[in-house]
Amino acid sequence: MNLPNKLTVSRLILTAFFLAALFIDFPFHFTAALGLFVAASLTDLFDGIIARRRNLITDFGKLMDPLADKVLICSAFIAFVELRDGNGQVWMAAWMVVLIVARELAITGLRLLAASKNLVLSAERQGKNKTISQITAIIALLVTHSHGDWGIVGQLFAFEIAGHAWAWWVAEISKCVAVVLTALSGFLYLWKNREVYLNDC
Repeated sequence: MNLPNKLTVSRLILTAFFLAALFIDFPFHFTAALGLFVAASLTDLFDGIIARRRNLITDFGKLMDPLADKVLICSAFIAFVELRDGNGQVWMAAWMVVLIVARELAITGLRLLAASKNLVLSAERQGKNKTISQITAIIALLVTHSHGDWGIVGQLFAFEIAGHAWAWWVAEISKCVAVVLTALSGFLYLWKNREVYLNDC
């Protein structure tokens, strides 16, 4: 197994530890979850760079790299539906997560259908922007719920605007942006490649 594929597999392993850190109550567990998520996200960046530069692109990587990405992202958002803040509010509304997960499943299904017809659907810029917005939203939520453990450094994230810490506002805005870009990118991708599935209707 080459290095990019090892990084891809490590992302799946890190996802499991990330989820454990979210739900197992130990000191600084949300901070640990934040560190694990950032580490997992970095493997996504580096496995692609290394694979392209060293010409190490494999069929395993083509399949598992996007799958590992979706497992990481969807696991985080699904977990946020169960987690609650000090006021009893969920970290993320269920309808937002349903939309995000449904989009990922729909696009994965479309690519599998295209593959069955020996077609390769390339990634779009909107999809990359969607991924960036999702990662930003997840990190913002983790920072919001962990900065209280960071002492003086954490106070930098606690400055209040309209009754909430500014980090809270960043997380709320990031969630909305992620949902909008996820829905928009999914619609555009399905529309652009509609011939793949309309011909079977």
